[in-house]
Amino acid sequence: MKQYLITAYDHTDDEALKRRMDVRPHHLDGVRVLKENGNFIMGGAMLNDNGDMVGSVMIMQFENEEELKAWQQSEPYITQRVWDTVDIKPFKVAKIDND
Repeated sequence: MKQYLITAYDHTDDEALKRRMDVRPHHLDGVRVLKENGNFIMGGAMLNDNGDMVGSVMIMQFENEEELKAWQQSEPYITQRVWDTVDIKPFKVAKIDND
């Protein structure tokens, strides 16, 4: 499996937060499936100084680039114009042992 760090910033128009909140249940449904399939490692929302969600960070893993692209094409935050920019970088989760 290849791991990826995904950093996504929301659009900044006046309707951006409303759009995010409207789409959020669909996004979370998809994340639940990704977790069940072993693709989702961790993630969460980036917040501004007021505590409003303004973006997302996810650590994901996929067997190949095709699976990554398929996720991008079906991710509600992408298809419904919540995320303005999406940066995807190869990543490796550190394995920390206490031995």
